[in-house]
Amino acid sequence: MSILNVERLSHGFGDRAIFNDVSFRLLKGEHIGLIGANGEGKSTFMNIITGKLQPDDGKVEWSKRMRVGYLDQHAVLSKGMTIRDVLKGAFKYLFDMEQEMNDMYGRMGEVTPEELEKMLEDVGTIQDTLTNQDFYLIDAKIEETARGLGLTDVGLDKDVNDLSGGQRTKVLLAKLLLEKPDVLLLDEPTNYLDEVHIEWLRRYLQEYENAFILISHDIPFLNSVINLIYHMENQELSRYVGDYNHFLQVHEMKKQQLESAFKRQQQEISDLKDFVARNKASVATRNMAMSRQKKLDKMEVIELAKEKPKPQFNFKEGRTAGRLIFEAKDLVIGYSEPLSRPLDLKMERGQKIALVGANGIGKTTLLRSILGEIQALSGIVERGENLQIGYFVQETKEANNKTCIEEVWGEFPSFNQFEVRAALAKCGLTTKHIESKITVLSGGEKAKVRLCKLINRESNLLVLDEPTNHLDVDAKDELKRALKAYKGSILLISHEPEFYTDVVTETWNCESWTTKVF
Repeated sequence: MSILNVERLSHGFGDRAIFNDVSFRLLKGEHIGLIGANGEGKSTFMNIITGKLQPDDGKVEWSKRMRVGYLDQHAVLSKGMTIRDVLKGAFKYLFDMEQEMNDMYGRMGEVTPEELEKMLEDVGTIQDTLTNQDFYLIDAKIEETARGLGLTDVGLDKDVNDLSGGQRTKVLLAKLLLEKPDVLLLDEPTNYLDEVHIEWLRRYLQEYENAFILISHDIPFLNSVINLIYHMENQELSRYVGDYNHFLQVHEMKKQQLESAFKRQQQEISDLKDFVARNKASVATRNMAMSRQKKLDKMEVIELAKEKPKPQFNFKEGRTAGRLIFEAKDLVIGYSEPLSRPLDLKMERGQKIALVGANGIGKTTLLRSILGEIQALSGIVERGENLQIGYFVQETKEANNKTCIEEVWGEFPSFNQFEVRAALAKCGLTTKHIESKITVLSGGEKAKVRLCKLINRESNLLVLDEPTNHLDVDAKDELKRALKAYKGSILLISHEPEFYTDVVTETWNCESWTTKVF
C-alpha cells in the first residue's frame, strides 16, 4: 500500500524549471536513496512533499494519520532554547494531551453527571495513550538518545544558539529519532556528523523497520542502508532497484541505448529528408515523397539531454612558501573556556594534514586560531614567511542576495563578465545558476561558488573546513583529484575517510588533545 503518492508534479523558480510532470510513490518499508547532481531539486522535492513549498502543478497525497519526520538542515532553532527544550519538543503532542487531561480534571466539579461520565472515559483513553507512549519515561529516553549522539557531553542545558554546525545537526537528528515517525525524511544527515556518529546512524537505519527517504552524497553510507534509488536529472525522476553501484551500471546502459537509438533515428531522418527533397517535384514519385513527409511529420523525435557541465577545480599556485608553515607553542584554544590542553604543533612546507575527531572539540577553532582570526587563550602561533592562504569556511548563516556573478566579480574586479562566467562554469554551474541569487541556490551550488573564489586566487596553503559538505559525487571526485595534484600545503577538516585518506600525508586526531570528553 502506498504511504505517499505524488502525481504529475511540476515546479520551478522563475524561468528555471526543476520538475516537469514527475510522479513518485513510497511504499511501506522502502528505504529510498534520492540522488542527483547539485541543483537538480532534491531538497526542493523534500520541501514539496512535506508541504513547506507549494508546487506549481500536481498532487501530493499522504496516507491518513501518517506521522512524517523531516531532518531539515535549515531548520530554525530559537535562541534561548536549550538542547533539552528542543528534544522535549519531540513529545509535544503528548504534553498537549496531558494538558488536555488536566484541564478536564479541573472542570469535573462543574459538569452534569452525563458530562462527567464522558470526561472520565476521555481521561482514561488519554491516560492509556500516555502510558503506552512511555510518557512518564520521557526524561530517560531523552538522556539515552542524547548520549548515543554525544549530546550529553555538550550539555543538555546549553543554549542551541551556541552550538557548532555538527552539534546542531545532532540535536535535530536526536529530536527526529525521539519522535519515532512512520516515515523518516533525511536531507544529508551525515553532514557535520563525525565518523563515530555516522556509524551509529548507519546501524540505526539498517535496523529501521519503517520507510525512509535519504538524500546523501556519501555513497558508502548510502549503499549500506538503502534498497531503492530514485535519480533526479533533467526535470525527471527515475526509479532503480538496488544500490548506487547498480544504478550506475543500469543508468549507463540506458544512456548508451538512447544514444544508439538517437543516431539510428537521425540517420533515418536524414535519409527521409533527402528522398523528399529529390522526389517531391517529380510527378512519378510525388506520392512516395508525400508518404515519406507524413512519416517525418508523425515521428516522435528522440532528444538527448544536454550534458551537465563537469566541474574543473585547478588551484592557482602562488610563490613557494618558506619551509615553516606554522608553529604553535603552548597554544590553548577556546572562547570563554579552554577547548584544548597546551599544544605544541608544527607544520612544514609540502605537508597535507587532515584534522579529524568528534564535532564540537575545537577543530574549526584551532584553524581560526592558527590563522590569527581569533585570539588564543594562551600560547603563541608563529606563521611562516610568504604564506598565501586560501581559506574555505563552512557555510555562512547570513542570506546572500547577490547573484553568483556579483559575488565573484566583487572578489576579482579585474575580470570581465566573460571571465567571471567562465570561472563559474568551470566549477560546474549552468547559466541559469550563474545568473541566480546565491540565496536560492542549493547547498552544493553555494559551495561551488565559494570554491570558484578559492581556485582563482593564488595560494600556497589551503585551509579547508569540511569542503565536501553538500558537494555531489562528480564535484567531490574532482576536488579530490585537484587536492592531490596541488603542490602547496593543505590543512583539512573532514569526516569522510574515503575523501581525505588519499589526499593527505598525515592525520592529526584532535581527540587526543581536547579538553572535551566525547
